Amino acid sequence: MSDYILSCCSTADLTKEHFQRRNISYICFHYELDGVEYKDDLGESMPFDRFYAAMANGADTKTSQINTEEFAAYFEPFLKEGKDILHLCLSSGITGVVNSAMLARDMLAEEYPDRKIYILDSLAASSGYGLLMDRLADLRDEGMSIDELYEWAKANRLKLNHWFFSTDLTFFIKGGRVSKTSGFIGGMLNICPLLNVDHEGRLIPRYKIRTKRKVIQTIVDKMEECLDEGRDYSGKCYISNSACYEDARAVADLIEERFPKLDGKVLINSIGTTIGAHTGPGTVAVFFWGKERVD
Repeated sequence: MSDYILSCCSTADLTKEHFQRRNISYICFHYELDGVEYKDDLGESMPFDRFYAAMANGADTKTSQINTEEFAAYFEPFLKEGKDILHLCLSSGITGVVNSAMLARDMLAEEYPDRKIYILDSLAASSGYGLLMDRLADLRDEGMSIDELYEWAKANRLKLNHWFFSTDLTFFIKGGRVSKTSGFIGGMLNICPLLNVDHEGRLIPRYKIRTKRKVIQTIVDKMEECLDEGRDYSGKCYISNSACYEDARAVADLIEERFPKLDGKVLINSIGTTIGAHTGPGTVAVFFWGKERVD
């Protein structure tokens, strides 16, 4: 048993059972749906199908990050137990939550000077962040110390690749990522934007692909391009989706066919309510270990 806690935010978009099985602790973001506040608690208080149906029917959403006081209250019981903490945050390219975690660390360091509290920007999101946490859990279970694990995570986090597309531009327009004019034209032409996460953890539009069938093929092609081993890839692959399981399953089937040496089947998760509040329904994201992100 390790003498430290491996921790992340709920925005790693794994299931509660997955986190418990891997002994990964997590703290929840918050969101509002039509003015009512909820915890982003992995679909417990608001099932994902209800959440995305409400968005599709025009519900207003708003998200809020974890504040310093919440982090301090979350971290302190572990410190009282004599445990050190390694906490990875949702990408700073998406949110400033890492700053709140660091402030909480600094506050607690004065009261618990003998404890280690490592805070690291994951530069990752959704189940890509989850895939990173899973790998860290593997290394912890193999006996890696907290200091070694922190250095490994810092050195390897950019090898975690994210590619995703959306078949519904409504919420990309609403959030300002796509202009109303481009969104209207894109909808008329059945365009599905293909994006990835860059080396600074930001969401970057890369291609405009016409038709869902073609973007499903293209996202698997991009995966192959980003792999050192090509079709011999033997690592894990996770997919997350926002109320479009059939599209996610179609991508997973292509990946499993093209990369027969995968470590297990593709794991399909739901995009959680914090990230989903910005993507809306219709988004499929693919995550895997590949070449280091450099732009």
